[in-house]
Amino acid sequence: MIKTSNYHHGDLREKILQTAFELLDNEGIEAVGIRKIARLLGVAHSAPANHFKNKQTLLTALATESFRHLVSKIENDISNEADNLRLAIHSFSNTILEFGLKYPNRYKLLWRREYADDQDTELGAAMDDVYAQLTHILGEHAKNNQVDVESQAIALWSLLHGYVLLRLDENLQEGYDEVTGIKRQVAIIDVLIDGIVA
Repeated sequence: MIKTSNYHHGDLREKILQTAFELLDNEGIEAVGIRKIARLLGVAHSAPANHFKNKQTLLTALATESFRHLVSKIENDISNEADNLRLAIHSFSNTILEFGLKYPNRYKLLWRREYADDQDTELGAAMDDVYAQLTHILGEHAKNNQVDVESQAIALWSLLHGYVLLRLDENLQEGYDEVTGIKRQVAIIDVLIDGIVA
């Protein structure tokens, strides 16, 4: 069993987050609990309270870190495609889709307002950063002036979010477009892009 003395004050916070992510990934949102994590880490039940006062605070931190991970991945993935609207949108979309399908419980946590504190400033900033990546891509390249960048961003985000949830809920299986032969999750983005650049 791990002893409390093995952790420095700063290390414990990171270990709590790591353990919380493991529980979230393997068992779901409901499985994440302060006392359970303390028990798994072999520390006093009161020790995590120095970093996370309750479950909501911990889940808010998990959501914030997940959004930050997405921002970092998006920035890295589109760095070589920023000059091409189609490639940049596909890169952004693929990052969101891959994250949602690889980490279903993390993805669901991002949008469950009853778990995370949506008034938290760090969470709000991290969430805004993801959306800002999309609006920046569209603002730089979109040619269709019939609707504004915000409407375009909401349309793409709604498409991505709906597709991920349909896949996670097993209402939709991975498939291929019968005309082009490309993956369905890529083809549906092409449909939207064609509407943006038309």
